[in-house]
Amino acid sequence: MKVVSQNLPVSIQTMIIQQHGTTIYYPQVIGLQNANVQQKMNQTIFQLVQSLMHQQYQQQGVDSFEEMIGLYEIKTNERNILSLSLSNYAYAFQHANGLTIMKSLTFDVQTGKSYRLEDLFKPGSDYEKVLSAIVQKQIKARDIPLLNDFPGISPNQDFYIADKALVLYFQPIEITAHYFGFPMFPISVFEIQDIIDENGPLGLMATNN
Repeated sequence: MKVVSQNLPVSIQTMIIQQHGTTIYYPQVIGLQNANVQQKMNQTIFQLVQSLMHQQYQQQGVDSFEEMIGLYEIKTNERNILSLSLSNYAYAFQHANGLTIMKSLTFDVQTGKSYRLEDLFKPGSDYEKVLSAIVQKQIKARDIPLLNDFPGISPNQDFYIADKALVLYFQPIEITAHYFGFPMFPISVFEIQDIIDENGPLGLMATNN
């Protein structure tokens, strides 16, 4: 009898990059039956880790940092979906503040596919308009102070999936002042059930089995 371990959480191992002033913790998937899928996911994660480090040098316009710290959080690890966030904080000498950047990845652990925001919705669903209206409503209800008028979400908006919610977020100083940190907007899958792809990650989260 073949035992199929479907829908179980995948195993995660913490890896460390450590050099002078830099400590980066990042996740790697281990123990998947399909080695190619595991390698594909781990490559995508590591590429993002490197991209965040590179982005810090670009955005802050420096050659070195006093300190750089990378962390990660697993947001969803069930129903063959792995959603995680990677953050990178870097402080350069003589800069007033350090800068934190956060990016997220959401995978199908059976195929290794990494989802973009548009992949979560039915084609032609005008998800940008729908989500922008929900975020705008939350900004008003939560009295979030904006730098300028809310421009709406972008097609490639940062997001992760946590339990039965899609969480959209913005980088610090993207729409709010630096002190506000990352403005986050959790949206219940049931609030957008009519436009989500039923066979995608949000569709899986909306089911009760």
